Amino acid sequence: MERTYEQLSPFELKNKLISLANKHGDTSLWSMLNAGRGNPNWVAATPREAFFTLGQFAMQETRRVWKDKDLAGMPNREGIAARFKDYLEEHHTAPGSDFLEDILNYGSMNLGFKPDAWIHELVDGIVGDNYPVPDRMLVHLEQVVHAYLIQEMCHSDSPPGKYDLFAVEGGTAAMCYIFDSLIANQLLAVGDKIALMVPTFAPYLEIPHLSRYNFEVIRVKAIEMNEQGLNIWQYPNAEIDKLMDPSIKALFVVNPSNPPSIAIKTESQNHLIKVVKKHNPKLMIITDDVYGTFVDNFRSLMADLPFNTLGVYSFSKYFGATGWRLGVIALHQDNVYDQLLKELPLEKAAALTKRYGTLTLHPERIRFIDRMVADSRQVALNHTAGLSTPQQVQMGLFALLALLDLKNRYKKLTQGICHHRQELLYEGFGLELRIDPYDAAYYSQIDLLVWAKIKYGDEFGDYLQANYEPTDILFRLAEESSIVLLNGGGFGGPEWSIRTSLANLHDEAYSQIGETVQKTFEEYAQSWKANKRSLE
Repeated sequence: MERTYEQLSPFELKNKLISLANKHGDTSLWSMLNAGRGNPNWVAATPREAFFTLGQFAMQETRRVWKDKDLAGMPNREGIAARFKDYLEEHHTAPGSDFLEDILNYGSMNLGFKPDAWIHELVDGIVGDNYPVPDRMLVHLEQVVHAYLIQEMCHSDSPPGKYDLFAVEGGTAAMCYIFDSLIANQLLAVGDKIALMVPTFAPYLEIPHLSRYNFEVIRVKAIEMNEQGLNIWQYPNAEIDKLMDPSIKALFVVNPSNPPSIAIKTESQNHLIKVVKKHNPKLMIITDDVYGTFVDNFRSLMADLPFNTLGVYSFSKYFGATGWRLGVIALHQDNVYDQLLKELPLEKAAALTKRYGTLTLHPERIRFIDRMVADSRQVALNHTAGLSTPQQVQMGLFALLALLDLKNRYKKLTQGICHHRQELLYEGFGLELRIDPYDAAYYSQIDLLVWAKIKYGDEFGDYLQANYEPTDILFRLAEESSIVLLNGGGFGGPEWSIRTSLANLHDEAYSQIGETVQKTFEEYAQSWKANKRSLE
């Protein structure tokens, strides 16, 4: 049976494991120990409280304009900042009110917003009574999120120039839009050669092989080992050197990685920068940096290779907001995507002129990021494009929490949660935890085959490979112990590795997971020893 499920995506395999873990109908145990999905079990409370308090003020503003039973009007801009300040003074005990007052001051003092325009955008946005205008992202909120990305993704050291942002329905929607627009604009064609840095988020392994893309995929592997023979999930220079091939048109990166959740170390990132600039200067890089906030001093490729890199960031993990579906695409105004569009052959350029001809008299001038916006609505429905305005408001409030948190209290708290759980997991495994400044500790990926050989010897490792499939232990853990983990092989990692989410269970569960996996392997070892004795 286990071999039958080897070919499944790890997220589909998870559903089968959950059904096994739940076979006795006792959902309390397996749900507590379902470490198969990276949905955090915390939420950022203050920005949500502020959202609902802001919503109450917004509705008061609509009733101020027009009040007829269930009907109200659109909020007025003039004088709204003063009314908002009065409202906060009157409702100073309302959840999030202090935060909202700080937001009013931050917008006007730090970003130079006109107070009425700033508060009106928030109020009108949370009411949701207008289409998103501009459709790519609301004006003030784009500047807020831009400041957040510079702080968190660029370590507060921005390259010259500015990024344009496209607010989208989470990181996965961003990837769908990017893949589709790269094809639609003939920057990538069916059968082109692309590179993936692996291990990586399983859908990024699967999407390139869909018939509409059918890319030739080069894997850049995180196979660097330490002195103890353990994988530290970094990329040797020899792997990065694969990108010297100019026929590789695009590189897809998750940084920090998924599932190891290890950021690319500075030395490797510097080597990658040199390779791109010297050997493949027109390489299109797409980086998904959702776990970047869990690593101190994180610096994305969008900061160090702004010309080549299209950045994707999701608010889902850091702020406990997977249900909100909040993400953003960031593209520097000086970028290779727009350059490649200008270099297209005449026949391809003519086809694109026709594609976007209903949007403007000069479709050839439409930048790639604006083409993504149009493509997200099949071009013809571009006038209804854009992320819903209430979602954009909540996104902005999340960003403002980090911008106003000068002591990084929230960051230290979330990082501390993950690292503590990692320590408990490793203690349960009986493994020594290596201190790694690049470790986000959002997931743990442990190669059980390497661990087994260290603990019991190479002969035992050979026995495991000869007699069991890599997913066997996952089924055994689910069926016998109601523990749900994911197979690392499904993420492009070692076949015998397992992924444990450190974000979604209570602390004590991680000790139990480690101890149970170790106990299960001890049973494998006893079977191996008995088999050896029978052959002697």
